[in-house]
Amino acid sequence: MKSKQPKALTWLLIIFFLFSVVIPLGRMLAYLFETDVVSVVSSGRFMTGLVNSLTTSLTATLISVILAAVLAWSLERLQVKGKAVFAFLFIVPMLIPSISHGTGLVILLGRNGIITNLLHLDFSIYGFWGIVLGSVMYSFPVAFLMLSDILRYEDSTPYEAASVLGIPKRKQFQSIFVPFIRKPLISIIFAVFTLIITDYGVPLMVGGQCTTLPVVMYQDVIGMLDFGKGSVIGVVLLVPAFIAFVLDSMNRDHASLNFTPRQFEKKKSPVGMVACIIASILILLPIAAFLVISLVKKYPIDMTLTWFNVMKTFQQHAGRYLLNSLLISLIVSAVGVTAAFASAYLSVRTNVKQARILHLLSIISLSIPGIVLGLSYVLLFKGTFLSGTFAIIILANLMHFFSSPYLMMYNTLGKINPNLEDVGETLGLGRTAIIRDVIIPQSFGTILEMAVYFFVNSMMTISAVSFLSTYRTQPLALMIPMFEGQMQIECIGVVSLIILIINVLLKLLISTVSTKKRRDF
Repeated sequence: MKSKQPKALTWLLIIFFLFSVVIPLGRMLAYLFETDVVSVVSSGRFMTGLVNSLTTSLTATLISVILAAVLAWSLERLQVKGKAVFAFLFIVPMLIPSISHGTGLVILLGRNGIITNLLHLDFSIYGFWGIVLGSVMYSFPVAFLMLSDILRYEDSTPYEAASVLGIPKRKQFQSIFVPFIRKPLISIIFAVFTLIITDYGVPLMVGGQCTTLPVVMYQDVIGMLDFGKGSVIGVVLLVPAFIAFVLDSMNRDHASLNFTPRQFEKKKSPVGMVACIIASILILLPIAAFLVISLVKKYPIDMTLTWFNVMKTFQQHAGRYLLNSLLISLIVSAVGVTAAFASAYLSVRTNVKQARILHLLSIISLSIPGIVLGLSYVLLFKGTFLSGTFAIIILANLMHFFSSPYLMMYNTLGKINPNLEDVGETLGLGRTAIIRDVIIPQSFGTILEMAVYFFVNSMMTISAVSFLSTYRTQPLALMIPMFEGQMQIECIGVVSLIILIINVLLKLLISTVSTKKRRDF
């Protein structure tokens, strides 16, 4: 790769990000000048949605982070048998759409739910606590992964020194652990809060009369084509996402790439195993409920085992929509991995002046919720050749999920010897040869993780694509809100299981390939 090529590629990617992220977002913001913002914000419907969004999101965030902290501590600090199995189970909720978690609660705890009937309970899952429970199921895996990563790389040396000096455990916690965890914990809280407050899948299923802002936005844009109100709500939803983005960026700048921590000695305690078992059961219950509801004729009227619901789902074109999802996800994975690798390489391993701009544009989508990005694309591209095509859905998914894989590769490339290109030049080897023969093999595990991230999220997302798809281009996940409107809950269970099975099989396959490659390497 000659010296001029990195600069040209950098500019090409910058233009691409301006076209696919900045300009659409600017179009949505410009729409505010065409809307009576004061009347929208002062309306009872908006204020009710705002209050409901804040209260449910704050409550669910608190529960999610506490639950994630208990499980992360159990796996990273205590002796727990089957750690790998538990760690995998704890991320399973990330492999199905958020709306499926709401559906799982209805199947289990609805008026005719499995647990409701079994225990003869008399309460309604619809409303505030339904949203909170569904949001916790949907969001705690994210907090778990982030907290596990932090605890895994904490150094035990300060604690050992403090113990030798006779400093009590309580004082060690206050003086060592709290300063260590404070900044990352703030970022985690805002990230989880943003994930919950911008989601409309769970509130759509179990919200009942407790309407949140994303649901209001969804109803106004999809149902009434009121893009003005949608834009106002979109800007409001950008605020927590932007704060989370700033905090995450600030904390990343202080990360060390060369520090190898001393591992903690794991303690024996039955508490960790008990916590992991209980959490695993709660995670598996909705999946078991999907299985039951999918394979019985008509719950709870006719419990005869049958393939009727599976056949019924595919008779309503689930097969075609599944092919759409697979096509979209595969293309997003291929293009996403290529673009994320190129952006990360140019940002980390070249001296191009514009690399800093490229880095900022590459991580900007962290601050844009999917539902906001989808509305931005509708406003900018409606009436154009992209409207209603697979291309716009692929582009939306690519931008929606771009930042996290980019940061994976950004961190990985930062750890690889920075002198490789100089040594290669001395030996007469160009950048392309170094990338192909050295850097890609060394970062192959991260490349696989990036591909899985793009694929899995593209398979299950409903936020951005709900504004952009048509009958011809609809992905499989959007059949869930369609079946919800038709009260075909058995078909929702079938669709949720299909998405889950595909994503789990892919995760297991890539994990096996990655392990084999590490051994060979």
